[in-house]
Amino acid sequence: MVKGFVWLTLAYGLSQFYRACLAVFAPVLDAEIGLGADQVSTAVGLWFLAFAAMQIPVGWLLDHKSPRLTASILLLLGGGGGAVVFGLAQGALSIYMAMILIGIGCSPVLMTSFYIFARLAPHEKFGTLAGLVLGIGSLGNVLASAPLSIALEAIGWRATMFVLAGVTALVALALSRLVGDPPRVSRDRTQPKRKLSDLLRIYPLYPILIIAMVAYAPGAGLRGSWIGGYLSDVFGLGSIQIGNATIYMAIAMILGSFTFGPADRVIKSRKVIIGGSGIVTIVALLTLWHSGGQWPVVPTVALFMVVGFFTASYPQIMNHGRTLLPEDLVGRGVTLINLFSIGGVGVFQIITARLFAHAQVSAPTVVTPYGSVFVFFAVMLAIGLVIYVIDLKRFAGGAHD
Repeated sequence: MVKGFVWLTLAYGLSQFYRACLAVFAPVLDAEIGLGADQVSTAVGLWFLAFAAMQIPVGWLLDHKSPRLTASILLLLGGGGGAVVFGLAQGALSIYMAMILIGIGCSPVLMTSFYIFARLAPHEKFGTLAGLVLGIGSLGNVLASAPLSIALEAIGWRATMFVLAGVTALVALALSRLVGDPPRVSRDRTQPKRKLSDLLRIYPLYPILIIAMVAYAPGAGLRGSWIGGYLSDVFGLGSIQIGNATIYMAIAMILGSFTFGPADRVIKSRKVIIGGSGIVTIVALLTLWHSGGQWPVVPTVALFMVVGFFTASYPQIMNHGRTLLPEDLVGRGVTLINLFSIGGVGVFQIITARLFAHAQVSAPTVVTPYGSVFVFFAVMLAIGLVIYVIDLKRFAGGAHD
């Protein structure tokens, strides 16, 4: 299990890298193939939407087939193949196709880890183990910042993607050899197999799905695309400086994962943990909007870091949902929660890309379109928090908050 944990964490690091790398690629892709800020956001959104769309089939595969083969085959074909397509890209359409393929390839990695933890580890350890994978794997987010900027300067963006394709293939092959499948869940043969429809009848799960959809989206969206364009357009920073700024936000997200993973051992209510982190995120987003690009770059980057840290409450959201899942629906349950989390990022990236493009038409300043993005994320998170708090009280007959 230890060897499998190591390689699954490395694979999740690749997933983190791919979802965040376009923030650093953005200036180069704009200069060489004309990829604008709204197209970068769309490409990131397509990665998340492809990732999200795969969660239902991945959940079925985890419950019925081999988690080891599910993770390794999809990562090899989708992740490695998508990286090659990216390296050969000549325009926006090729980048879109590459990000869709990479999203498909990365889709089973984290859920394979969570499935194994849910099946083999004590319930009270789930949040801590999830936080460890998220925190260590998020080093891929760090690599998609300053180190990626150095690679772009040294060998160019196409060669960088070809190297990443090789690394992805290597990790996929290691998964196929070193990850062990947990024992199958035994069931009463006289009872019918439970389906996704049975999962959807667990009504206390619904407010958790809603908060999953909005809680991670601001951090992932800003880190994945908007921070690069904002710092470039508003402050005139170059790729190396943007790389340095994004590494700070990435580190904040890593520290958040490590902090929120075991947080329920200190703060006994997951609702307080998740709700409190959401409130702080809203304040930081509205402060970014209110600053209007007039603050110095250092406190501005600090606000991005606050968003990154407090949107890392995902381990506790997943942990809360896990308490409601029966054993034979664990695979489909955790992937359903992940579908809402990742799908929310994808949908919001598409929406914010359209908001940004629309605001650009009549924007009095270069910072105005970015302000609309910050406000949108804040409003969506506020709505999700209200639903989570109110509906949880109404439906949580068996939920442990």
